[in-house]
Amino acid sequence: QVHLVESGGGSVQAGDFLRLSCVVSGETYPRCMGWFRQAPGKEREGVATINPDGRTQYVDPVKGRFTISQDSDKSTVYLQMNSLKPEDTAVYYCAARQCAGRALLSLWTHEYGFWGQGAQVTVSS
Repeated sequence: QVHLVESGGGSVQAGDFLRLSCVVSGETYPRCMGWFRQAPGKEREGVATINPDGRTQYVDPVKGRFTISQDSDKSTVYLQMNSLKPEDTAVYYCAARQCAGRALLSLWTHEYGFWGQGAQVTVSS
């Protein structure tokens, strides 16, 4: 089992920044980590992912604005969100899946078996 706890959400103005944190605990097998978001009335979508070897992938709307990273001991995963836009408003979820270091990067929701409780991010214009 893997336990995930997000923090750092909030309400900001367009153009501001936020940093989400996800504290990871539980079984210590290699994990691929991801950040997902779900806006009202929409399906949950992948935002960014990072593999144990540090490779990352981002969904197009956040490229150049968001950065996923993790501590050296991989106990905390971050999502730095800059130049926020109203369309970034959503509940953001941290997720984990078991994977090897050279596993393919994935932003598919169904591939992640462990989820946090979510953090609300609201961006007003």
